[in-house]
Amino acid sequence: MSRNTIKTVDIDAPPEKVFAVLCDVERWPEWTPTMTSVRRLDSGPFAIGSSAQVRQPQLRTAVWRVTELQDRRNFTWTTHTPGLRMTAGHLIEPQGAGSRVELTLELSGLIAPVVSRLFGGRIERYIATESQGLKKRSES
Repeated sequence: MSRNTIKTVDIDAPPEKVFAVLCDVERWPEWTPTMTSVRRLDSGPFAIGSSAQVRQPQLRTAVWRVTELQDRRNFTWTTHTPGLRMTAGHLIEPQGAGSRVELTLELSGLIAPVVSRLFGGRIERYIATESQGLKKRSES
């Protein structure tokens, strides 16, 4: 069983700028209160296989690993615990002179229905907050 949360936001900035903001994951706490800290666990360019330790208010610390990355267009990363896999997508599409960004979070695994029931509202609020923070940071 899986559950998807999707939030779309239009941003008045070109895809390459939005992508640069998204891939600079250690700076996310500067523009969204849903992140307490993000620390890269490797060095070098942000790429497939890159990982980061993410701390969020009222959630367990998690290590996220990049599984897909398409320059100026998309990056996806995943984290898992026994019985649960979370996959977060960050898709950027050109929209006139700006961008349309789709943020997604998919919960899958044996305990996904329970996690969804317990944390679904918080997940939706966090993604909405992150989309607005991304918009503000990318447009500045």
